[in-house]
Amino acid sequence: MRTRRSPAPLIVVLGALLTVVAPGPAQADAPRSVSTACGSPLSANEVDRVLELADTSTMPGSGLDRFEAAVERHREITDILVAHRDRRGLFSLGLNAVEHEAVLPLQRDPAALPDRRWSPAISYDLLARYLRNVHAEFSGTATDPAWANYFAMTRQCSLSPARVAMAGYNAHLTVDLAHAVATSGTTTDNVPDYYEIVDSIAVRGGSIVTLSKDLYGADLGPLWRFYFVGEGLDRLAGNSEPSKLLLRAADSGYNTITLANGFALQDPRTAQPADQEIDGLWRATDGALQTLSDIGGL
Repeated sequence: MRTRRSPAPLIVVLGALLTVVAPGPAQADAPRSVSTACGSPLSANEVDRVLELADTSTMPGSGLDRFEAAVERHREITDILVAHRDRRGLFSLGLNAVEHEAVLPLQRDPAALPDRRWSPAISYDLLARYLRNVHAEFSGTATDPAWANYFAMTRQCSLSPARVAMAGYNAHLTVDLAHAVATSGTTTDNVPDYYEIVDSIAVRGGSIVTLSKDLYGADLGPLWRFYFVGEGLDRLAGNSEPSKLLLRAADSGYNTITLANGFALQDPRTAQPADQEIDGLWRATDGALQTLSDIGGL
């Protein structure tokens, strides 16, 4: 029998960071452009191709086949964005790396993830939420609030690329993962596999660090080197007041809070409070990241 792993290192680091609350998400005044975000402009054909690839209504297959198709579509989107150094590719770059290096190999191994219905479903649901927001961004329609924050930052060329990238990881880990837990029908039986998946992503952080720095000049290394446990937290001390919500995330491990929020979303009696907690958590996370950026930590 497999036992639950400890919370993933990356998530624990984020949890430690979140022992403070800073001002809310950065406000973006830059005009919205579908064709470019601080890189060279995409052609009209490339914009159309991104829209086609991000359209989850045309995703073929089911189960693992559907997830693999989504990963391949996202890879092509990533290639287009990175070729232009379009900052909307900052998050896609890291996500694409861990999908290929960590998640796909794990999903293809029945011994690692024996529930062949649930395991590809949660990975697909998580990726599909991002693809739907990419489609909304490139079609000029409304994106989810956390992703609207990320995409707005990608058009603020004076921002640190690491700051921008972390806005994407915040949306992915805080909001989308909780909703994927809910929509994939996660049960308590799936908890060990949930930790197996998030742990596999965390231990592949080196690829995210290397690619982000090489291609965008974004230094995310401190997160994976436990920068925030020690000097990083010291630099934030005194900038804001503690939050009970974020202190709980730090104590329990961020991925554990996300799992609990996902379970709460499944129950109509607790869904609304869970949604409010998720919304408050990503905003507080973003505020803490902004404070760290302001004092030169990102």
